[in-house]
Amino acid sequence: MDTLIDGATHLSEHGEALPESRSNEQDTRGGVHLAPPLAQWYALHTYPRHEKSVCESLGLRAIECFLPLYETVHRWRNGCKVQVELPLFPGYLFVRIDPRQRFNALNLPGAVSIVGSVSGPWPLPDVEIMSLRARLKSRKFEPHPYLAVGQKVRIKFGPLADLTGFLVRQSGGLRVVISVDLIRQGAAVEVNADDVEPVGAAPTVVDA
Repeated sequence: MDTLIDGATHLSEHGEALPESRSNEQDTRGGVHLAPPLAQWYALHTYPRHEKSVCESLGLRAIECFLPLYETVHRWRNGCKVQVELPLFPGYLFVRIDPRQRFNALNLPGAVSIVGSVSGPWPLPDVEIMSLRARLKSRKFEPHPYLAVGQKVRIKFGPLADLTGFLVRQSGGLRVVISVDLIRQGAAVEVNADDVEPVGAAPTVVDA
């Protein structure tokens, strides 16, 4: 269960570091900790394996953050197995800040940049973060290679293995559109995300 920590910061069961109950920058009414009026969610890029420490440091600064975690079994060299929690999106976590105060989030060991462009950071819709939080509690997640709609992919399994096409989303799931350039025709085949892999480099994301 999510909790507010007074004077100390801990990650919740889903990797969230919530603001302290005392803050000069945030308002507390009726025991509910409120984010600044202009605060929005942003993706914060970190150095590898610094996601948890950055999230903890953000909490100490009364900055709300969300670090999605997933559970997996790690096997040590001696054969022992242990269940661990790892970042679902390695190198990234989410912060809810006023963009004018983004340097408070960046001025931390392990923090690299906030994802955006030269014109400024790109906000994330609240509904996307809320949906991810809710689904983490009810479904099993694990990392998967990023597949952007419109990205060129290769089918890995079955009778269509090694065919390439472009990923599209339709009602009911994902489709790979296979194009026959010579006759300017195409066909869409239904696939699962696990059945395909990206071809070439993923789209470039510019960090601000």
